[in-house]
Amino acid sequence: MKSMVISAALAAAVATLASGAAVASDKCSVPKADWQPQEALQQKLEGEGWKVKKVKVDDGCYEVYGTDAEGKRMEVYFDPKTFAVVKTKS
Repeated sequence: MKSMVISAALAAAVATLASGAAVASDKCSVPKADWQPQEALQQKLEGEGWKVKKVKVDDGCYEVYGTDAEGKRMEVYFDPKTFAVVKTKS
């Protein structure tokens, strides 16, 4: 009985993780041919007063680490075609 409960809990955890991974990978779904260069995003942000530490690709988005014009540490996901903000962590 105890092993059935553990098995059910494990199955539920795996299903939850799998569904979360599917949602996370759908943040940005822009064809690579439509992407603007990372350098263009960095220049745009620096023009707005950001200090960009790192730009990388994550889940089909550009993920930027740095500080905004007010000096606040930021982690922001941008659409690679439009540079629209998809998600922000601060």
